[in-house]
Amino acid sequence: MEKKKVVVGMSGGVDSSVAAYLLKEQGYDVIGVTMQIWQDEDRAIQEENGGCCGLTAVDDARRVASDLGIPYYVMNFKKEFKENVIDYFVDEYLNGRTPNPCIACNRYVKWESLLKRSMDIGADYIATGHYARIEKLPNGRYSLRRSATLAKDQTYALYNLTQEQLKRTLMPVGAYAKEEVREIAEKIGLRVANKPDSQDICFVPDGNYAEFIEETIEKKIPEGNFVLSDGTVVGRHKGITHYTVGQRKGLGLSLGHPVFVLEIRPETNEVVIGSNEESLTYTLRANQLNFMSIEDLKEGEKIRVFAKIRYNHKGAWCEVERIGEDEVRCTFEEQQRAVTPGQAVVFYDGDYVLGGGTIIGE
Repeated sequence: MEKKKVVVGMSGGVDSSVAAYLLKEQGYDVIGVTMQIWQDEDRAIQEENGGCCGLTAVDDARRVASDLGIPYYVMNFKKEFKENVIDYFVDEYLNGRTPNPCIACNRYVKWESLLKRSMDIGADYIATGHYARIEKLPNGRYSLRRSATLAKDQTYALYNLTQEQLKRTLMPVGAYAKEEVREIAEKIGLRVANKPDSQDICFVPDGNYAEFIEETIEKKIPEGNFVLSDGTVVGRHKGITHYTVGQRKGLGLSLGHPVFVLEIRPETNEVVIGSNEESLTYTLRANQLNFMSIEDLKEGEKIRVFAKIRYNHKGAWCEVERIGEDEVRCTFEEQQRAVTPGQAVVFYDGDYVLGGGTIIGE
């Protein structure tokens, strides 16, 4: 029987390196690929920031591939990354929303683009070092299952993958804890065994989103007013791209009590602030839906699920109801803080991802 060919997306980190090793051990014909997604940045910045897309990633991944004895290539995805991730990121902030670029990158670059090119070169699968598991359910659908180690679970950022993408993806490290993955890397002598995990958004390594957006659009974002819900002006803000719903720190306001960003209004260039109580809500609406463990939710149909409204949210029970062609309303059993337009809400049925969508408001 011919060995199945798998293209492993290698970031130069320990997780994707061990993923490549495990697949080779399982008898796959493994090819290592690093996706070059940086724009034409200054080399020194890339070297310094590494992450999953810096030049050090290429050096580390190439060495690991050599150690494992597998072929290795660098594929250029700059165009796809700019269109699907950077342009989207900038546009969302300018429209008063808080994007999740990793979700967009996963769906449209790491999967859609890499999968297509991998199939073009005769691969059967692609694989990554994500902490998640893929299973085919009794109903015939593919779904993500939370990783064996919940502390590292990455299913939230992968909820948007399609059935076809899931069918052709392997995630071998999802069955391991992070410590076990580092132990495997040490045991086989991989030089990245103790390399730290990449943090932050790879193309804004210093975390200054507002500055990045101004540099990208070559325009200064104007200052505007901080207002209360009733329209009372209470101060000046630095530009709407500096803020996100739920933010409390860095507002530069002294009103005698803690205040939170409640809403961002690009049309009037206002940032609405209010009390902790005002930042709580029982409901949210979401669109751009993607279902995973079930085929769909019919209009008017309701289902009780466990939902996460941001990556580090511990999750909460809610009732999801289809209220439009591409819209659901989620009603939580307990109030939630900082429901943020632009972020993802992901629904879980036990350990399995039921689906999710993009939050559009309360």
